[in-house]
Amino acid sequence: MLFCLFTTIGHAAGIKLVQIPADASGPAIKGMVWTPCAEPAEAIPFGPFTLQGRRDCPTVGDKLPLVVISHGHTGSYIGHHDLAEVLANAGFVVAAINHPGDSFSDSSREGDMSVFVERPNDIKRLIDYMLGTAPDAARIDPQRIGFFGFSRGGYTGLVLAGGNPDFVHADAPCPTPRPPVCDQIERGEFPTTPLTHDARIKAFVIADPFDVFPSAADLENVNAPIQLWASEFGGEGVLPHTSPALAKALPRMPDYHLVRNAAHFAFLAPCSARMKKDVPAICVDPNGFDRAAFHKQFDASILAFFQANLH
Repeated sequence: MLFCLFTTIGHAAGIKLVQIPADASGPAIKGMVWTPCAEPAEAIPFGPFTLQGRRDCPTVGDKLPLVVISHGHTGSYIGHHDLAEVLANAGFVVAAINHPGDSFSDSSREGDMSVFVERPNDIKRLIDYMLGTAPDAARIDPQRIGFFGFSRGGYTGLVLAGGNPDFVHADAPCPTPRPPVCDQIERGEFPTTPLTHDARIKAFVIADPFDVFPSAADLENVNAPIQLWASEFGGEGVLPHTSPALAKALPRMPDYHLVRNAAHFAFLAPCSARMKKDVPAICVDPNGFDRAAFHKQFDASILAFFQANLH
């Protein structure tokens, strides 16, 4: 009867803001969590965005799968809200964060090697929080954890999956103005401790990743199932030819999708009219690409992938 009732009135994504406390491994991290909710969705203004869900709605279900999200260069936890809403509506808990030092609200270290070191650990801390002290921790199945990452978030996921970057030999251009990380690489200033891998994550969706894994040896320990998305034209330091090369270098053939006529920012959630006016560089797609139509297929494909691999 409850299932029939929920089907009749429709599901929403319960939406809540969270903060992971500072600890010995890093500063406080701001985030947002989406959860299955039995109430109908409503439009929620959130800055320039409009979310679809219910604020602080009681979470429905137990032993729920968890998907964690890592944004791109100076992005935010809200950048893939449409995907989070689709997953939560389908019974997933979804958690996204602002990476300290490399987010829209804090870009203080966006061009420094330290953010490439800390990003995977940020996600590990997010998972620790979601399974530990988060309000919905008891409702999450720790054996069913997935990951979505875009751009630098894709890099983050490949490291978490077991990849070890080779910054020296990677085909990654240095932009102008030149960020500190380019000089750090030239001087050989690399992390002295291993980067964070996390075997708790069982499946990965990687979209237009920043690829610093030039050889198969860099990825030999990446064995989890991966769905890999690539734009035809790239952008923001992502070169069009690197994602096909990455697909071939992975030890396990990914579920590979090349998105024709798309540039890098096509993977961000469709923008409002206000955002298209204010930030056209990330909101207006070239060549008449229909981002809204693409995201219906994109989000549905990701949902199907996680349903198949987090069971």
